[in-house]
Amino acid sequence: MKMEINNYFAPKKVEEAYELFIDNEANRFIAGGAWMKLSTKKVNDLISLDRLRLDYIKEENAFFEIGAMTSLRAIETNQQIKSYYSGILNQAVSKIMGVSVRNLATIGGSVMGKFAFSDLLGVLLVLDARLHFYKLGEISIQEFLAMKRPPRDLLVKIRIPKVSGKGYFKKVSKTHLDFSVINLAIFKGENIKIAVGSRPLAAEIASKASNFLSSQSSITDEIIENACDLVIEELKLSSNLRGSKEYRELLVRTYLKRGLGQVMNDEN
Repeated sequence: MKMEINNYFAPKKVEEAYELFIDNEANRFIAGGAWMKLSTKKVNDLISLDRLRLDYIKEENAFFEIGAMTSLRAIETNQQIKSYYSGILNQAVSKIMGVSVRNLATIGGSVMGKFAFSDLLGVLLVLDARLHFYKLGEISIQEFLAMKRPPRDLLVKIRIPKVSGKGYFKKVSKTHLDFSVINLAIFKGENIKIAVGSRPLAAEIASKASNFLSSQSSITDEIIENACDLVIEELKLSSNLRGSKEYRELLVRTYLKRGLGQVMNDEN
């Protein structure tokens, strides 16, 4: 099915893009457009963000700042980001479809879509990413994902704290170019954070398991088993065409154990 578009605009200023957007509930931004036809069939004004100069990656003292129009491929190949978090952000992005799609898809479009199949959202969750909107200002990725509907606003940039720690990312899919059956992200800094996506719902922090593991003085096999139980109890995995509830539970248990073993290992 083709998309119906009444008007197309390519403003040069963020303020102009925002004003065009809020003028009509049927107006939409296009930021790469890789997934847009999955959710949108009819648009009044389609507003391109290509000319807003939001395609950049900056390394500051305390964080990485990524413009919302930065392509997934640019993130995948960025060596500065790869040197942090055990490279899990680059790894997650590299698992998304093929290079041609990653050259087109943007981090802003991937975040704003809140796609259940996203391999990116779980990693942004465990890394405590912050989203900066034109009007709303800055909020956490967790606050954003908890919203029933995305704000009627323009996402300008994403900030990811530069913190020391070890990360783990795993995507399970039927083929390299398919969407996830399940994906799992873990980051151990001062505390341990676990996120599971494609459950088949969108990625979510397993708060109970994360808090439980962070409170332990040492991590034993028994504690890891208990953490697996907490993750499955809290996140309520279910079935769809890509996999059954039971299969997803098995995958979570298997890769959570492997991931925790990896991040708890003090050797680099």
